[in-house]
Amino acid sequence: MRVLLVGAGGVGTAITRIAARRPFFEAMVVADYDLARAEAAVAALGGDARFLAERVDASDEAAVTALLERHACDVLLNATDPRFVMPLFQAARTAGATYVDMAMSLSHPHPERPYEECGVKLGDAQFEQAADWEKAGKLALVGMGVEPGLSDVFARYAADELFDEIEELGVRDGANLTVDGYDFAPSFSIWTTIEECLNPPVVYEDARGWFTTEPFSEPEVFDFPEGIGPVECVNVEHEEVLLMPRWVDANRVTFKYGLGEEFISTLKTLHLLGLDRTEPVTVPSADGPVRVSPRDVVAACLPDPATLGDRMHGKTCAGTWVRGAKDGKPREVYLYHVVDNQWSMKEYGSQAVVWQTAVNPVVALELLAGGAWSGAGVLGPEAFPARPFLDLLTEYGSPWGMREQ
Repeated sequence: MRVLLVGAGGVGTAITRIAARRPFFEAMVVADYDLARAEAAVAALGGDARFLAERVDASDEAAVTALLERHACDVLLNATDPRFVMPLFQAARTAGATYVDMAMSLSHPHPERPYEECGVKLGDAQFEQAADWEKAGKLALVGMGVEPGLSDVFARYAADELFDEIEELGVRDGANLTVDGYDFAPSFSIWTTIEECLNPPVVYEDARGWFTTEPFSEPEVFDFPEGIGPVECVNVEHEEVLLMPRWVDANRVTFKYGLGEEFISTLKTLHLLGLDRTEPVTVPSADGPVRVSPRDVVAACLPDPATLGDRMHGKTCAGTWVRGAKDGKPREVYLYHVVDNQWSMKEYGSQAVVWQTAVNPVVALELLAGGAWSGAGVLGPEAFPARPFLDLLTEYGSPWGMREQ
C-alpha cells in the first residue's frame, strides 16, 4: 500500500507517528500547502525511509491527481478540513485510488426552514457519486475518524452482536480537558468546530427521516466513564446521523456534544458578530484592501490545537449509547473510547483529541491493506464488520470499553 496523506496539521502529524510503528504500508507521502509543516512531520519520525514530504494545494484537484500518479499512491487519506473534501475526493477518483476521509462534504441549510428541514446534507455531494465509484470497483471510505468513524463502528458492533432491535443510537462526546494559560482554546480545528456547531443539527427518526433542530437544542446531562463524569451535551450537526441509518436499523439516531456553557456562549457571539462566515470580506491593510474570510481570521487568532498538548490536562471520550432489546429484554449500553492526554503526549507527542481522531484511519488502512475490509462505492464504517476493527484498535494499545447502562 502506498498512501498520499494530505494535511500535516495536528491530525495528519499524529497519523504519521501512529503509522510509523506499523509495517502494513510501503510508502506514505505527507503533503501540505505548507511544505515546512510536511517536512517537520516527516523529520520527527527519525529517518523512516517510507515517509517523504511534498507540497500540494488541497483545493487543486489536478495537482493532487498528479501527485498521486507521480508517487504511484493507491490510497488518498484526507486529513484536511471539510472544505477540501470534494477536490480530494475527485482527485482520488480520477487517479483510481482508494479515498479515505474523517469528515464529509459540507452541508447547506434549508433556505426557508433551516431548523425544520434538511437542505444539502453532510456527504450528499459524495453519495451522489456512489454509483460511479461502485461501477469502477473503487472504494471511498468516508467518515473514518473517531466521530464519525469509531462511533459508527460501535453502531455496527451493537447491531451485529449486542441487540436484536435498536430503538436509539446516540453518539455522545465529552471531556474534562483543560488548557493552561488560555481562557478559550479549542482542542480541535476551530474552522470545523464552528461549522458543525452553528449549522442546524440533524436528527434521524425512522418514521420521519432526517430533519433539523435549532443549534444547541435538547440539552441533557450524560455521565461519561473513567473519571470524566457528568457533562451537559447538546445536539450538533454530525456525520454519524447521516451515515448510521444507511446501514444500521434504528428508530432514532442523534449526536450530542459536551461543549459547556462558556464554549456555547463564545460560538454564539462569533455568530452574532458574523465572525463565523466563510465568505470573504474586504478589510484595509498596509498594501491596500484585501479579501479575507472572517472564520479564517478567528482561526489565525487562536492557538494551533496541535501545539496545546503540553498545556492540556484530562481525558476525552467518544462513544455510542445504544438503547434497544436483546432476547426480548430491554438493554442499554455505552460503547466508548477514552484517551488520556498525559498518555498520548508521553507515548506519541500528540494531544489526546487529535491522536484519538488519527488512530482510527490508520487502523482502517491496515484492515484494507490486509483484506479484512474491502468494498466498492461510497461506504461508511458501518458497511464493514466491526470486530476486526475493534480487535486491531486494542492491538494498537488503545482499548475500547463497554458500560451497561
